[in-house]
Amino acid sequence: MGELQKILYVEDEPDIQAVTRLALEEIGGFTLEVCSNGDQALSKVVAFAPDLLLLDVMMPGMDGPSTLKALREIAEIASTPAIFMTAKVQPHEVQEYKELGAIDVIAKPFDPMTLSDNLRSIWAKSQTG
Repeated sequence: MGELQKILYVEDEPDIQAVTRLALEEIGGFTLEVCSNGDQALSKVVAFAPDLLLLDVMMPGMDGPSTLKALREIAEIASTPAIFMTAKVQPHEVQEYKELGAIDVIAKPFDPMTLSDNLRSIWAKSQTG
């Protein structure tokens, strides 16, 4: 499958977008496509061809789970691994996100210094089955 390089990131909060961009581009060396909502993600995802989808759960309009469901209907993206980022990380909530098709959940607030390593680790586990 290769190496994790390109991440489609969907987050409506500008402050969190900025911290995540810094963590993933500057510290992690990833190529990031940042979208502020689900509609933007749907319009950009095919051209960007991400290795990973990183989705905020709570967003106005299309929330993270709705966005993931819509992305899954695009053939080119149907099997792209997805991770949710949320402050709602009770075990039953995490289980629900995984049932929706996420490979894992990252708790907010997250540590910007370790975010890239966390994503690489989760992604690698998903690749080995």
